[in-house]
Amino acid sequence: MYRQLLRQFDFKPKKRLGQHFLVDEAVLERILSAAELSPGDIVIEIGPGLGILTEALAKQGARVIGVELDVKLVALLKKRLAGFPDVKIVHADVLKAAPWQLLQDNLPACDLVRGYKVIANLPYYITSPVLSHFLEAQPRPSKMVVMVQKEVGEAIAAAPGKMRLLSVKTQFYSRPAIVSYVPAASFYPPPKVDSVVLRLDVYSQPPLVKSGVSDVAGFFDIVMHGFSAPRKQLRNSLAHSLEMPPGQVVSLLEKAGIEPKRRAETLRLEEWRELWKVFAPFLCRPEPFTSGHPERSEGSCDAQGKLREGEECSPAQGKLREGSRDSSVARLPQNDIRGE
Repeated sequence: MYRQLLRQFDFKPKKRLGQHFLVDEAVLERILSAAELSPGDIVIEIGPGLGILTEALAKQGARVIGVELDVKLVALLKKRLAGFPDVKIVHADVLKAAPWQLLQDNLPACDLVRGYKVIANLPYYITSPVLSHFLEAQPRPSKMVVMVQKEVGEAIAAAPGKMRLLSVKTQFYSRPAIVSYVPAASFYPPPKVDSVVLRLDVYSQPPLVKSGVSDVAGFFDIVMHGFSAPRKQLRNSLAHSLEMPPGQVVSLLEKAGIEPKRRAETLRLEEWRELWKVFAPFLCRPEPFTSGHPERSEGSCDAQGKLREGEECSPAQGKLREGSRDSSVARLPQNDIRGE
């Protein structure tokens, strides 16, 4: 079917947009199964491409908002899917379109209280930004089923011992599971690497927030410092990254109940929470701008880098590393793995 559509609409996949169209119907069925759709479910599909998955979603009774960046594909999709009234095709960059705006612009007001799901065959180069965009959104999706590069999917779903910064940040907001491994031959044109179908069951409220993490930005500051030198022991990576005396770092790690010789990849999320509790007073961040983010809390320092109690921050405490946030939005890292 895909070859016929490409010829019919005189369309050639664009490498710069990471366009690899899924052509394996067995994989398509696995995606649909993982999505656990019921009639009337609302789905935001990112990059509908030729609309093969979009059509399958509509046939299962889903109400689909397809967000497509390629203007030529938008025209193709609108023509091809004209017979499905519950499919809306939106020409937009999904990273610049707030989820609530997509829902508000394409659904009746009475449906805005319903949850939604995200389904996507993601271009590899926007995997992390898209996950960040939706996991930090309000409202969040209840579920995400996404096709991602195999190595990235394995990192996201990793257990302690193989954790990365991406693992911690995704698992903070969701429970990930690999549904299926997908060979490169399942796509046209085939990418250079294999993929996985990844399901994220998204928490309505992250468990660590429920259990006491009141400053999400501060929590992820600690996590980023811990992973600043992932091959080093925590006592060394934290001492270097935070510019703190090694003895003080060891003392704080022991207070958190964490063996100083461990590496960041071995920590469970609950251990990162304990680490945040003991290191937070030593992590001085400027007051972030007001954003209304429901999980934010104000930084421990004012804009001049002083503690609220009036105590001066040391240069080490006041320093923000390159790439550190000055808001409570905990951005997932950009992929450093390329499949193109």
